[in-house]
Amino acid sequence: MIRSRIIGTGSYLPERVISNREAGAALKIDPDTITRLTGIEERRWADPAQASSDLAVEAARAALNAAGLEPTAMEAILVSTTSPDMAFPSTACHVQRKLTCGSVPAFDVAASCSGFLYGLSMADAMIRSGQIKTCLVASAEVKSRTLDPHDLDTAVLFGDGAGAVIVQGEQEDGQPGRGLLGIRLAADGGRHDLIRIHAGGSRWPLTQDRLEKRDHTLRMQGAPLFRLAVRRLEQAVRDILKEFGVELRDVAQFVVHQANGRILAQLATRLAVPADRICSVIQRFGNTSSASLPIALDYAVRAGKVRPHDLMVLGSFGGGLTWASGLIRW
Repeated sequence: MIRSRIIGTGSYLPERVISNREAGAALKIDPDTITRLTGIEERRWADPAQASSDLAVEAARAALNAAGLEPTAMEAILVSTTSPDMAFPSTACHVQRKLTCGSVPAFDVAASCSGFLYGLSMADAMIRSGQIKTCLVASAEVKSRTLDPHDLDTAVLFGDGAGAVIVQGEQEDGQPGRGLLGIRLAADGGRHDLIRIHAGGSRWPLTQDRLEKRDHTLRMQGAPLFRLAVRRLEQAVRDILKEFGVELRDVAQFVVHQANGRILAQLATRLAVPADRICSVIQRFGNTSSASLPIALDYAVRAGKVRPHDLMVLGSFGGGLTWASGLIRW
């Protein structure tokens, strides 16, 4: 049987550091208050010349280097983003062009903050079905371009960044297999209004009036979204562990979407696991939407928080609404 395994991780954060004082200036919020409410002290914003594909390419190069592979070894490219370079072509096609990977399939995944796990699930299915052997899965976001600096729910939360993994199929040899044990996906379109960008699509095209009303910026109903995120993440983690017969105490690291520091703290409390087993990079990078999980994963791997054969749980929750969980033997 073929099992998919992550053989390289990478991430990229833009150089420009945005402090809480700068992010909250228009709202006149004390920087310490932002930290207390969100767990964030700073975030990164892209240079005006950078688009999501530029960030994805840098993260991909780091992942390729970690895997010891050249771009030409990729047989497919999947990119998760809610901030594509343009409406079309896909950001994945721009990544393919910049990496010079050849004429391999390349496409985007739009599942908001759950996009990385949705993309990883697609890569896993393609590998196990025998379509491909090696795949690049990247998530890249330039959220700073869609923020309204006067919106309390979003202005201080979001940053820009990218994360990437190289996934490769390996034949199992009868021993407890390393790799992706399972990924489970879910969605609830009935709650789509909790976080969205209202204008700019085919339903509400951009007009001068909508631009003036800031309808093209990100809007979020923070309180109900917070409550749902905690419940859905906890349940998703418990469900996948139960399905595979794994106890909470056996998980070396929980790597989940970095939405808010209080969500990470609540998750640790509800699961009754030590806080240091919930990977957190939100203090330095803020909420980078679908890129936050692979960025945190890259940090955990490079910091030595996971070792070969450790069990790791991945989890995400975001707009759609969407949520997902994954179990990996590293």
